Amino acid sequence: MSASAIVALGIDISKGSFDVALLNANNRVKRAKFDNTAAGFEQLSEWLTSQDVEQVHACLEATNTYGHALARYLHHQGHQVSIVNPARIKGYGKSQLSRTKNDAADAALIARFCRDLKPTLWHPAPDEVATLQRLTRRLEALEQMMTQEKNRRDLCEDDELKADIDAHIEFLEAQETSLKKRLQQHIQAHDRLAEQQALLESITGIGTQTALTVLGEIGSIEVFGSARQLAAFAGLTPQEFQSGSSIHGKTRLCKIGNARLRKALYFPALVMIRYCPEIQAFRQRLLAAGKQKMQVVGAVMHKLIRIIYGVLSSGEKFDAAKLVPQNT
Repeated sequence: MSASAIVALGIDISKGSFDVALLNANNRVKRAKFDNTAAGFEQLSEWLTSQDVEQVHACLEATNTYGHALARYLHHQGHQVSIVNPARIKGYGKSQLSRTKNDAADAALIARFCRDLKPTLWHPAPDEVATLQRLTRRLEALEQMMTQEKNRRDLCEDDELKADIDAHIEFLEAQETSLKKRLQQHIQAHDRLAEQQALLESITGIGTQTALTVLGEIGSIEVFGSARQLAAFAGLTPQEFQSGSSIHGKTRLCKIGNARLRKALYFPALVMIRYCPEIQAFRQRLLAAGKQKMQVVGAVMHKLIRIIYGVLSSGEKFDAAKLVPQNT
């Protein structure tokens, strides 16, 4: 195998280990398995060298955070890396009539997907954005735990257990307060994040927590070449369901994308519908065209992600007047 060739490396990763499949020039598969640790990453590099491979295009599924450390390691080693929605690989597998399901076979399938479709390259977010994402996701988890505990308290009929639940809620609230303080300190320590936060908060319906969540989930706005690419990343592009002349399903959001980003934009979209006259007019046009109420909310979320792209990429605050259609 030529040392200068870029070959496909499929990775099927779990919490404790990862399987790899390397496609050589003859499309034969070389397989190996490593621990999902720093030592395992080094062993992978040594294995690639033993296979006479200098650079790979590594591909793994975006199923969880287990693969982020490996993805960053490979990127810093000069390899190409793609993190792909698992639905794409599943669809590719069906098109190839793939029937075998195990970790080694999955890695080989991912390698063939990478070779044939050459997915978009992934670039790690700057350190300050990665930290922001970790903090906002932790805050989301704390809020979910508090909601669960409050629901349990409301249903609890045992006074001792209720006191125990109250103590846990008090602890979680203290953790939330501390975490919000850390978030604010982090933003104040990075001017660019503070500027981007101010830009997002100029948009009707977006407050501090939503702004920080959006920034953490988007990463670097420069990665997206257009508003449509950002909308696709969030899973907010329209998806038609139509076949022939007789099947005409409703147009829905595709929802293949970042679910946290979509969730963060839902309530801001409702606020825009209520308080932004330009969006109210947009809503009325859609309703008059026969769209259902939830379809309208989805359309507003799609417009909102485009607004977000516009303010972050231009560096200009939100101007609702630009939402008014121009008469030609």
